[in-house]
Amino acid sequence: MRRIFTLALAAALLASACSSDDSSITVYSGRSEELVGPLIDRFIDETGIDVAVRYGGSAELAATLREEGGNTPADVFFAQDPASLGTVALQGLFIELPADILRTVDPGFSDTAGRWVGTSGRVRTLVYRNDDVASADLPATVADLTDPKWKGRIGIAPGNGSFLAFVAAMIVIEGEDATRDWLEGLAANDPVTYSGNSVIVAAVDDGEVDVGLVNHYYLLRRIDELGTSDAVNHFFPEPNPGGLVMPAGAGVLAASDNQADALEFVRYLLSADAQAFFADETFEYPLVAGVPANPALPPLQLLNPPTLDLSQLAGALDRATDLVAEAGLL
Repeated sequence: MRRIFTLALAAALLASACSSDDSSITVYSGRSEELVGPLIDRFIDETGIDVAVRYGGSAELAATLREEGGNTPADVFFAQDPASLGTVALQGLFIELPADILRTVDPGFSDTAGRWVGTSGRVRTLVYRNDDVASADLPATVADLTDPKWKGRIGIAPGNGSFLAFVAAMIVIEGEDATRDWLEGLAANDPVTYSGNSVIVAAVDDGEVDVGLVNHYYLLRRIDELGTSDAVNHFFPEPNPGGLVMPAGAGVLAASDNQADALEFVRYLLSADAQAFFADETFEYPLVAGVPANPALPPLQLLNPPTLDLSQLAGALDRATDLVAEAGLL
């Protein structure tokens, strides 16, 4: 019996030692596998830390995290927009990130309380075709799209998370009444609705609609895929919600049993290699100083986005959804 107990104890200690050497984390990713799967594979190869990924919409995963609370299996939430990150932060589900992570990125692209950090940036633009829209007719701000001359000519994706985050930004910047008026004016112009940004870009490129409200990188991805495009990104020249720079970002869950490796994952997203991946492979803006944007894009510092505390978006997101629905766009 003593020998059996000794063998069992040795086996238990060996199993414990093996499990302590195993490094693995679970990432809830609101960024698609097509976009970030190769980057996550690089992280696994370079660090030896295994990553299990649950892909889904950022808003959907944020709702799941709020429901799971302290019982979530997730270690990291990697989301496409600050509003989704903010809704999780408001529930107290993130840890405060270490200073070495937070100081890597301009504080304007991260949570003011340090609960999530921006990893790459997407700019809201108006995509158009030179054949259909003269440059002199392009709007200075998104407010100009309520002009009757745009009736039936605009493509939007009103159920898309990026569109709703943009509307939430408008609420924060201009107020609920002004946002309602803009949405009703947009609806009066009979916009054509689509399922997402890439479909809008294709519709503009094919001449189906003249302009579309999208994130900038969808056009660059189409050009990379097809080799050419007749569409062009218009960056709004005046500060307004239509020119919002929205960071994707990441936070570490307080319920994580492996916060050390989870933090390493976030640090990796801010490494020079990962930032170059965002610039060259996903055509987003890197947010770490010293890493240049894709040469097809204007430098981020030359753009004129609105001044906004991104941490406020989460509190306005539900109301944004309501207003979009009330305007008849959903």
